[in-house]
Amino acid sequence: MKIALAGNPNSGKTTLFNAITGKTEYVGNWPGVTVEKKEANLNRKFEKIFSKGRVVDLPGAYSIAPFTGEEAITRDFVLGESPDVIINIVDANSLERSLFFTTQLLELGIPVVIALNKQDIVRRHGNKTDIEGLAKTLKCKIVETIANDGEGLKELIKVAANLAESNNSQKAPEFNNKGTENENKARQQFVKDVVDKHFIKKRDTSKVTTSDKADRIVANAFWGLPIFAIIMWAVYAFSIQGLGGFLSEYFNEVIFGEIVPDAANGFLEAVGVHPLLQALIVDGAIGGVGAVIGFLPLIMVLFFCLGLLEDSGYMARVAVVMDRYFKKIGLSGKSIIPMIVGSGCSIPGVMATRTIEDENEKRMTTILTPFVPCGAKLPIIALFAAVFFPASTWVAPSMYILAFIMIAIGGLILKKIFVWENTSSFIIELPEYKIPSLKHALTQMIKQAKAFIIKASTIILVMNTLVWIMQTYSWSFQVVEDSGLSILASIGGFIAPLLIPLGFVGWQLAAATITGFIAKENVVATFAIILIASSEEALHMPGGVLTQLFTPVTAYAFLVFNLFTPPCFAAIGAMNAEMSNRKWLGKAILFQLSVGYIMAMIITQIGTIVVYGELSIGFVPAIFVSILYIVLITVLIKRANRKKAQMRKVAQ
Repeated sequence: MKIALAGNPNSGKTTLFNAITGKTEYVGNWPGVTVEKKEANLNRKFEKIFSKGRVVDLPGAYSIAPFTGEEAITRDFVLGESPDVIINIVDANSLERSLFFTTQLLELGIPVVIALNKQDIVRRHGNKTDIEGLAKTLKCKIVETIANDGEGLKELIKVAANLAESNNSQKAPEFNNKGTENENKARQQFVKDVVDKHFIKKRDTSKVTTSDKADRIVANAFWGLPIFAIIMWAVYAFSIQGLGGFLSEYFNEVIFGEIVPDAANGFLEAVGVHPLLQALIVDGAIGGVGAVIGFLPLIMVLFFCLGLLEDSGYMARVAVVMDRYFKKIGLSGKSIIPMIVGSGCSIPGVMATRTIEDENEKRMTTILTPFVPCGAKLPIIALFAAVFFPASTWVAPSMYILAFIMIAIGGLILKKIFVWENTSSFIIELPEYKIPSLKHALTQMIKQAKAFIIKASTIILVMNTLVWIMQTYSWSFQVVEDSGLSILASIGGFIAPLLIPLGFVGWQLAAATITGFIAKENVVATFAIILIASSEEALHMPGGVLTQLFTPVTAYAFLVFNLFTPPCFAAIGAMNAEMSNRKWLGKAILFQLSVGYIMAMIITQIGTIVVYGELSIGFVPAIFVSILYIVLITVLIKRANRKKAQMRKVAQ
């Protein structure tokens, strides 16, 4: 039997879905978290109540008449798939907004039970809902729930099971059917009357609360952005230079630096494995994967902190703060939500852009979202920060700040080149500040860790094995003593000249760049395989083997290059799915590549002059590349201006 979870955005649907199925889908306190339906069986503890229940979490919707793509998914499912019962999740603190959709669901002829959610907030405010009276007026079963704590869920599933098995739909309230507009007005008036009658407010909503006072500072037009920068600096400093860095150092030095390799070598030698196969397993597979997995504690600490921050209600304020600035570049606060989601992984971040109605804004957001440092880029940031800037706490946070600066600049350039105008508006209901849930933060942390381990043990493991083989053999499939004569060196050497204007010299850097386009974590793994083969030093040690290839300036430039160039193949696939246009996908990839290339080149060339008082390698080619890029951008902007002028003439 199919149980559909339907309700307004930010009503707690996904939290309830996770609670009754045992899943760990992403939960956020803003609209647009669920952009496609998710399915799972009921958790074992509910099987005795509803043994054949399969739950479908539908995207948030305000009406059965869709305005956005995700609302259309919800409409199509409840009308076309005929679920056996609908659990309508209603935010008990926003009854008037929520019940409009409820009355539409009641008219479909499908059994409906209302989960009156977020009762903890209602009680905290001293408000009260007349459950019996409301249920009688709506002619519908109602169960009070607190999805975060699991309160009321067993009763909810029991009621849903009874309704599904009996297949008795409720008789819905009747409205004036003389035209859609009149019907909607009648529905709205009905809902207003119901709420006035059955929801008792003890809290004076006109009174300025502590939350309101906090918002005057946190969401302030002037202070909001500096506060956000300080908070992100604190989170990244604690995660990378603090607890996360300390734990990662132990993983890298002790576990994957000594214990695991020594144990593997001892075992393989004892069973008489061929030395070449032993080197493949220990240096290729274990060495490469270990270099990535070693940063797992850092990633777990970071996402635990971000989970606490998001659950507290602060990140919704960030969207409000950014809306003021994003409007100037053709975006809105809606665009910040995919970018925040993208800080975990670019793929769901890109998918979250489908909540944006304006096509131009959606394209811009899809192009710019991968600029935000995701979990896959964190090992690169952590590695280079540890080796080249061990005493500095600004390196990792600067990546986040630089990302938003480049999002702003990139948005302006895209707006100029493609003549985009922002037509969308941004409305968000700010959740109340609350003490963040440790359970929520732990769930998000474990989910990210699990995804990281799966990726390391599949894609990265296969890629590491391939890198080791290419570094060990020549094109004639002979084992080479000098890795500079290997297959990998020849492939990297073909690409290497393109990186000279960036100050990156050597086939090793080109090889790491190539593997990084498959999965960003491969950059760290590739360096581990290439460099550890010729050195006994740990890859992540300050002043270690990486200093053979980089100066601190070029190391920072390499970080920026990996931050802004196109994301992994999977994220590019998500971009293609959201844009539904190969031409626009090509433009997006070229734009991202050019931003990463130019930014790295500027940092290397100017940074070398400022820090060392000399010209960097590739200075002359960099001048020519800069001139060509400026000319290209100028030509594109002029062409766009001509197009804009023609459009104005046609409009007149």
